[in-house]
Amino acid sequence: MTTASTLLQAHLERVFNERDAGRRGQAIQELYAADPTFYEQEAKYSGAGAIARAVTQLLGALPPTLVFSMAAPAMQNHDMGKLLWRGHLPDGTTVVTGTDIAQVKEGRIRSLHVFVDEAVSRS
Repeated sequence: MTTASTLLQAHLERVFNERDAGRRGQAIQELYAADPTFYEQEAKYSGAGAIARAVTQLLGALPPTLVFSMAAPAMQNHDMGKLLWRGHLPDGTTVVTGTDIAQVKEGRIRSLHVFVDEAVSRS
């Protein structure tokens, strides 16, 4: 059975680092349960199609060279998983950081809560 930590790592690579909408949609179909819910801090998306559209919109608003990577190893607690991530440019500049919390059921992501950290201003 696929673990929550393994699913979160695959999600980061195959969904958020995939710029091709077709491959990203296929990954969502494979990684998510049949009736998933994706929560952002101010939005909620139900169903694979809505999730795919939300990710496409988000990626379209980010620099095309931005890459997401794990900031720490993914963790699991029973059917829940947590992944700390960062979005960075090729020169290593971190643009955004956050945390994904997933509930897994029968080897697929049932729900995903995305927490984006507030930007810290540097003076």
